[in-house]
Amino acid sequence: MDKQFISDLKTGDTVHSEFVATEKTLIAFNQPNRAGEQFLRMQLADRSGTIRAVAWDKGPELAGRFEVGDVLRVRGEVGHYRGPQLVVSGLEPVPPEEVQRQFFQRVAPREREDMLGELRHILTEITQPHLAELMKSFFEDKEFFRLYSEAPAARSVHHNYVGGLLEHSLEVAALCYRFARSYHELDQSLLLCGALMHDMGKIEEYDTKSLTFEMTTRGKLIGHIVIGKEMLDERVRQIPDFPAELQTELSHLILSHHGQKEWGSPEVPRTFAAFALHHADLVSARLNQFAQVAGKGSKPDGWTDYDRLLERDVYLGLAE
Repeated sequence: MDKQFISDLKTGDTVHSEFVATEKTLIAFNQPNRAGEQFLRMQLADRSGTIRAVAWDKGPELAGRFEVGDVLRVRGEVGHYRGPQLVVSGLEPVPPEEVQRQFFQRVAPREREDMLGELRHILTEITQPHLAELMKSFFEDKEFFRLYSEAPAARSVHHNYVGGLLEHSLEVAALCYRFARSYHELDQSLLLCGALMHDMGKIEEYDTKSLTFEMTTRGKLIGHIVIGKEMLDERVRQIPDFPAELQTELSHLILSHHGQKEWGSPEVPRTFAAFALHHADLVSARLNQFAQVAGKGSKPDGWTDYDRLLERDVYLGLAE
């Protein structure tokens, strides 16, 4: 069966394809003739996007066949109700061993080998001996390196794809490198370490085996910032005579990189390096958001659809 991608579906299309279920809800009918019955509302996804779906009949039975995060083989027809909506006539879960992950997870647009080459170069720029040893401890750990290079940087906001964490961290490091070149008060080695480590807790915050990057229990209860601080402390304990003050500075970089307590930082940036790191992190995230909105294209008048995360529509210029 050929894969039908959500971005290609049009009203009236007959659908028989596989999608991952990202939401499911049973809703009671409000019509008197169907009192006591429920229909199934879902959101389905693949690497190209998402679509709302509804099954009017046998809602509880169909809902009982799958869990959120399962890949489903879906039959139905595309209708239109406040946008495209797939009216489902049948579905069944796809056995895990038959799932083709490349249909459901986007990957970083940059070539993996290019990113790994850039990472290796950045590591050579970290010359302070204790920090170089710390980075060696992390990146020569094969399991850490595998997770770091495969994890997303987020589920939905920015760099939300396989390899997103690595791509985002490299962007932050590149900005930090430029900052250190312009402001000699900044310690380049310290700042580059902060760039590479600031989001490393996300390798445990997200379940990389999940097609939709569901959060782990540890991620929900602790969060990537505190997880990252714990990972730092664990590595530092393995390095003889690691300076306590340097560990404190690194800890502050991780704990303050969101910039504001309302944005999830346990502390606000209170050092020059932390302040620089926060802004590099923010610029990378925001530009990626903007690029993803722009990448969806515009209407004939040159404007994209309104994006709720950016809180604006984007002008791409008049179509030729």
